Amino acid sequence: MIGRLLRLVPAGTLPVGIGLAVVGLAAYVHLALAGHNLTAADYSSLSVLWSVVFTIGIGVFFPVEQEVARLVAARHSRGLPPGPVLARGTAVAVAVLGLLLLLTLGSADILTDRLFGGDPAMVPALAGSLVALAVTHTTRGVLSGLRRFRWYGTQLGLDGGLRIGLVAALAATGVDSPVAYALVLVVAPLVAVALTAAPVARAVGRGPAVPWRPLLRGLTLLTISSLLAQVVVNIGVINVRLLDPADVATAGALLSALVLVRIPLFVFGSMQAALLPGLSTAAATGDEPAFRALLRRSLAVVTALGALGGIFTALTGPWLVRALFDTPDVLGHGDFAWLSAATLAYLWAMVLGQALLARGRHRAQAVAWTIGVAALAVATLPPLPVALRVELGYTVGSVVATAIMITLLRRRRATPPAPPVAAPMPATTSGGTP
Repeated sequence: MIGRLLRLVPAGTLPVGIGLAVVGLAAYVHLALAGHNLTAADYSSLSVLWSVVFTIGIGVFFPVEQEVARLVAARHSRGLPPGPVLARGTAVAVAVLGLLLLLTLGSADILTDRLFGGDPAMVPALAGSLVALAVTHTTRGVLSGLRRFRWYGTQLGLDGGLRIGLVAALAATGVDSPVAYALVLVVAPLVAVALTAAPVARAVGRGPAVPWRPLLRGLTLLTISSLLAQVVVNIGVINVRLLDPADVATAGALLSALVLVRIPLFVFGSMQAALLPGLSTAAATGDEPAFRALLRRSLAVVTALGALGGIFTALTGPWLVRALFDTPDVLGHGDFAWLSAATLAYLWAMVLGQALLARGRHRAQAVAWTIGVAALAVATLPPLPVALRVELGYTVGSVVATAIMITLLRRRRATPPAPPVAAPMPATTSGGTP
């Protein structure tokens, strides 16, 4: 079954999967070494920064990568250079980044007091991490659109390898500052971009300007969906700090637990690029049996991934987070069972969301994630223990989003959409870009 899906992956995307694996490993090493070298309070601050970066940053910049990739690929097929698309994509990324930096620096005092335990240096680290994400996703859009998947995977691999090397150096020299571990999220991706800038620079060229309309069409809805999906999967750590600022142990332990239970999401990321082109082709040709068959097989794969990963982490999670990340003993087997169930539902939502996009239902996907986030917020309100509240929120939000997508998928469009250009799409970015 997995082999059939992998045969749909465009030639050259194997390096992307390898790069994603390196980035995933880097996330585990980064948090493990930080957990062993930082105090509970400092690790909690790093955990919150990590969650903010990979909720907001990925949520707004990954759609830019997707749209740049789509337009670059379309121009490349006609022999046109990607320079004008890169210029437009850069302008969009800079505008979004500027807004985020204004919000970040304008709310520095609130962020320092409520999220970072009174450490003001974490705010510039957060701003720098957002800059790094803007740069990496814009350039990756060009590499993806040009089908330079080896360079794309190389950039991912360099990013992950540099993170591992930098945090290892920090740990070996006894550095115990959360800011130092946070700055790794700035330095590693920017250096990786610099080392893989040559193919982008060589391919830029000049050509007819790209109108704003093709770039911005659908980008708003994609950004809404991407941002809300990241909120569902990453907001738990931030909620812990907001609901109980004094509970620094739970925030750090929860991030470590989420990194473990979301291993299936990293595995799914290596095959996700196969789903959209396969589903889109079936939808565009009106081959409903093929569409449903691929959708069923994809759901079967992620169900197997989620179930196996869930059983493993529910049984061994409490011991693993203590051994790997040196986190306080505050989460039990029941906590890991909730988080695993939520991750399985989130995997279903990711697959169903691709099915909606394949049918051109961008608005439907955004509606589903909006309702899912609303359900998450409601589920977090009851006066229960803080860990259980965020676990329920993650589970309910994912389940509701999935249910809405199933309902909306049954409403078929009269005219099938044209198949979009395939581009690598990581399933989650909780650990980095991944």
